[in-house]
Order: sequence, then C-alpha cells, then structure tokens
Amino acid sequence: MNAITIDVEDWFHVCGYDAAPAEFQGRGRVRQNVERILALLAEYRVRATFFILGSVAEQEPSLVPLIASGGHEIASHGWSHRPVPQLGAEGFRDELRRTGEILERQGGKRPIGFRAPQWSLRREDGRAFEILCEEGYRYDSSLNPLPFVGDRSGPRFPFSIRTGRGDILEIPPMVTRSPIGNLPTGGGWGFRFFPGPMIGATVRGYNRRGSGAVIYLHPREMDPGGPRLPLVFPRSFAVYGTRRDAGRILGYLLERFRFGTLEQLVESWEPA
Repeated sequence: MNAITIDVEDWFHVCGYDAAPAEFQGRGRVRQNVERILALLAEYRVRATFFILGSVAEQEPSLVPLIASGGHEIASHGWSHRPVPQLGAEGFRDELRRTGEILERQGGKRPIGFRAPQWSLRREDGRAFEILCEEGYRYDSSLNPLPFVGDRSGPRFPFSIRTGRGDILEIPPMVTRSPIGNLPTGGGWGFRFFPGPMIGATVRGYNRRGSGAVIYLHPREMDPGGPRLPLVFPRSFAVYGTRRDAGRILGYLLERFRFGTLEQLVESWEPA
C-alpha cells in the first residue's frame, strides 16, 4: 500500500513570507481546493492522510469534520506554519498541543502523525523528536531526502528514530534517484512537472523494495489559476513550479496503484 498525503494550508502559507494574516482576510481558497481533492479521492474510494494547520482548522471549523467524514486520517501540520527551529522547544510543544486539541475536538481523534512546514526538521533535531514522542505521536513525515529543503543523503525508506523518550517512525516522501541527485517526483513542483509514467515507475520501484511510496500535495496545487505571492525566482518556482493542475497526475496514480493512509502504513510496517 502507498499513501496520499495533503498538507492542508492556504495559498498564502509560505515559510518566510511574513505578511500579517489580516492582509489575506476573505481571500482564502483552501476549502474549495480541499473539496476538489476529496471528490477525486471519493471517485477512486481512496482514503488519505491530511496534515492540517491548526490555524486553518480554527478559521474553517467545518473543514476537519468534512475530511474526517470521508474516513481520512487527520494529522498535524503544526499551528502557525513557522519552521520548527524558529519556534524553540517549548514553542514547538505549544503548537503541537494547540493543534492536537483543536483537531481532536473537531475530528474526534487525537492525531498520531506530524509533518513540519517546509520539511524543517532534521535528523539531528533530537529534542523535537523527543517532544513528538512525549506528546503521543507515533510517526513523523518531515525528513525529505532532497537537496536545499531537506537532507539529500537521508534515507528514502521508512526508518525508526530512537530518542530518550522512545522511538518514532519516520516515513519520508517519495523521490526518484538520478545521476544529479534525488528528484522531487513525490510532490510539489516536481509532481506536476515530471511525466506520469516516470512517477509511476518510481512508485513501482518503492513497492518492489517492500515499501509504500508517499505522495504529497497542497490544496493550492489543485488551483493553477489561483493567486500567488510576489516571490522572486528561484523561490517562486520552488513554491509554485508550473501552472499544471496536480489533479491530473493524482488521477493517473489513483487509477494504477493501491493507496491508503499513513496510519495504515504505520500499523502494517514492522521495523527490521
């Protein structure tokens, strides 16, 4: 089984862009784009994992119940969309608790999975992983094996991180190996840029290794004509990439592979 994951944030949630939330009041597009994703998943009878910002859950209180009603997993993306190192240890804990409480209240279940904004956790961030264990999280999906935004030499397949507070499973997103390094075929601009057969071949490669491939996308990637922040290149390309609709590639994969939630993968995965 593979996994579809969605980082539920609005079009203006970009790390390092510090405009006041009031600037975007009334301009949110997250709900309509999440509804498009839900409709596509329902068409193929697939359940997915939704990593939800606590601030979005607060602003759109009917969104989490809508997602949960489809049998999808509700997981945490933090509260403010600030990179984890900027929060400090106690700030990170506060965001986890605040987000966990609102997701549990709205969705009926405490989240067991976390993904950091902008892949901002690193393997050496031992205290952050300890806090995740202390707060009851069973898995993390933040360590992207890519250059610039992650750890280019990091593992591509699930592994266990041992902390002083217990072990936590790390499930990296899918990448494609190449002579120039790992390519972001599992999500973001690469998911919309690279051809479907190439992405599908990578999924099959993961499955032959006995691992599920983890696909990720953002609601804004279902909205190619939507608004964009005034970012400069190459940041603008890293955030937005091409104007293609991610739904096209997502549908291609849903037709050809078996998908479930990360919680299901965690329950079926046994570390060596």
